[in-house]
Amino acid sequence: MFYVKRSDPHQETAEEMEKENSTLVTEFIFLGLTQSPNIQLLVFVLILIFYLIILPGNFLIILTIKLDPGLSAPLYFFLGNLAFLDASYSFIVAPRMLVDFLSEKKVISYRGCITQLFFLHFLGGGEGLLLVVMAFDCYIAICRPLYYSTVMNPRTCCVLLLALWFGGFIHSIIQVVLILRLPFCGPNQLDNFFCDVPQVIKLACTDTFVVELLMVFNSGLLTLLCFVGLLSSYAVILCHVRGSASDRKSKAMSTCTTHVIIIFLMFGPAIFIYTRPFRTLPADKVVAFFHTVIFPLMNPVIYTLRNQEVKSSMRRLLSRHVVC
Repeated sequence: MFYVKRSDPHQETAEEMEKENSTLVTEFIFLGLTQSPNIQLLVFVLILIFYLIILPGNFLIILTIKLDPGLSAPLYFFLGNLAFLDASYSFIVAPRMLVDFLSEKKVISYRGCITQLFFLHFLGGGEGLLLVVMAFDCYIAICRPLYYSTVMNPRTCCVLLLALWFGGFIHSIIQVVLILRLPFCGPNQLDNFFCDVPQVIKLACTDTFVVELLMVFNSGLLTLLCFVGLLSSYAVILCHVRGSASDRKSKAMSTCTTHVIIIFLMFGPAIFIYTRPFRTLPADKVVAFFHTVIFPLMNPVIYTLRNQEVKSSMRRLLSRHVVC
């Protein structure tokens, strides 16, 4: 007598669900910034110019602050770290863009996509927190000058620096963990030129409403709160120096203006991208391009151009080493 082994429908369902939930996508394909060859050539030249001119300028800022003993104040310590963060941030997206412009198929592996996303938010979150620390330094220097040397001592500066790196790591790892739990069964085309949270989430083959909501709270809401808090702090500083002497008032205005410009360059595009529901808008790619490629290289340069001490020290450094 022969027995026919019948399959358990519940077991089959469990196996199908397990198979469906497995990550089948092993690579993602970028659709790129644009399909126009002329615009691609223009963007390629623009990125190359920024890398050949402004990126060395960022390293020159770091070197100047490191070598000049006169630039040992906390402001310059944080400015050097800002230049380092921005230079590192610019290496996440732009080099691959340059390579992809010369390739017919723009492909990135699943692990490479997750790695790019992690460092993008790790360094971006750290830079946002660094701007908060710089605002605190500015407030103590202008509004509480008698306590400045006590509060902003070297140990405090190092602790604040470690805290912002840790904060950037926590901010990034939360998003990576949430994305790693999502199944990707196809399609695998990313309508962008790099891996970022909104585009990657759209490709998940499951309901992502809760994940999107968590992402908006983690990136969007925190970015908006930091932006409003920073603008409020500089408004308090300007109100504090309103009745001060003209020289002190002028210096405070110059410092605050520089910081506010960087705040808008840093947080403006981030608010546009992360605080709204993950819907595609025509301006998304343009805003993302300036946010990830152009602005990071510009931030330290803006600080330097409006800081006479750093410019003078840089001239002395160049005349001493380059001329010799």
